[in-house]
Amino acid sequence: MLNNWVVVPTCLPLVLRRCHACASERFRANGKFRVNAHHKLIDAWLLALCTACGETAKLTVLERINVRSVRSELLDRLHDNDPGLAAELLQDPVVRRRNRIALDWDNAWRLDTGGADHLDREVIDVSVRFAARIPVRPVRLIAEGCGLARAEVERLITEGRLVSAVRLNDRLAGDFTFMLKR
Repeated sequence: MLNNWVVVPTCLPLVLRRCHACASERFRANGKFRVNAHHKLIDAWLLALCTACGETAKLTVLERINVRSVRSELLDRLHDNDPGLAAELLQDPVVRRRNRIALDWDNAWRLDTGGADHLDREVIDVSVRFAARIPVRPVRLIAEGCGLARAEVERLITEGRLVSAVRLNDRLAGDFTFMLKR
């Protein structure tokens, strides 16, 4: 029987970028936006606060775009400070590249395994789905979901009792499956 696990974000990740005021490298995005119009052009930024000093950084979302070319639903979400939009934009590679930022997902996600009733079976067949693009090592997910130490998971891979079509030691942000033979 196939078990379904889901990696779910619990909050917005920290933004890794150098603070100009205190040289800290972590910002917390709280889902607030700033929108500024200049005649027919519009700018929009996602605001992030430095975790050390509280200095505000503006992450560019829109820059000198004609107002008519912006979808009205996007404008509404920007004006409403939609936290879902903030999560979408932080995961957008174009926004991350434009602002030269990276994301720190530590303590910002959880693994839902659907219960521990599958752990006593001889063969466990699991499908892992990511609700958001959260880079995590599959070894860590398997260890957490099966209640094993990471060294034990590494040993099972070496012995060939834990198999998958993907490399389990590298960071992964996409869905995968694995089979564990006890």
